[in-house]
Amino acid sequence: MLGYFTLLPVRFKTSDVLSHPKVMGAMLFWLPLAGLVSAGGSVLVYLLLGKLGWLAAVIAALVYPMLYGFLHTEAVADVADALYAVHSGKDAYSVIKDPTVGAMGVLWTVAVVLLKTVLIVYLLMHGMWALFVAAAVSSRMGLEMLFFTQTFRSSFIQTLQQGFDGRLFWSSMALFLLVGLAVAGENFFLIVALAMGISYLVATRIGKALGFLNGDVLGTTLEATETLLMLTGALLWL
Repeated sequence: MLGYFTLLPVRFKTSDVLSHPKVMGAMLFWLPLAGLVSAGGSVLVYLLLGKLGWLAAVIAALVYPMLYGFLHTEAVADVADALYAVHSGKDAYSVIKDPTVGAMGVLWTVAVVLLKTVLIVYLLMHGMWALFVAAAVSSRMGLEMLFFTQTFRSSFIQTLQQGFDGRLFWSSMALFLLVGLAVAGENFFLIVALAMGISYLVATRIGKALGFLNGDVLGTTLEATETLLMLTGALLWL
């Protein structure tokens, strides 16, 4: 999970069978940990550079997506281009798989990165680190819910789903609910509920517009969910 969903250096033996369904299922089981590690690393950078004030917050906010390699952010560009392609009568799937990025994809990606960075800076400078970390963890719990309940037009995601049974899904939910409670207290229940609702609404709305769900839709859903969770949390608790 860390090797795929973060930039942390993870080495494997040549004999390791990474495509085995059990390995794939375990990778999804630990998916929320990627949010905990990435957001926790960002908070640590902010604390280490704290005397720099707002500059420390900006650097820390940018470190967060860097730690997950902008993996989900890149998906925003593809989905934006595909959504606009639908309006032009083009095939959304061929557009979303095109390695080039159109103007609308660039503009939407810049807007999302800017808004998310500003929100993280705002939360860090107001001492709301727990909300930031909780949003990172719960948004990935929302993705787990989608992996468990939805059908995707992606052979890779279908392979992931084969090993992610109900036992792993509910065990992961229970484990990271406990982690979230330790981080954000009882408010984490509300944050998780919002994450599940937002994730489902965003993914299904995009899926209905495109005619399919795939990895890019999941990445866009994560970015939207995190942004909306941080914005809602700031409105509720500041």
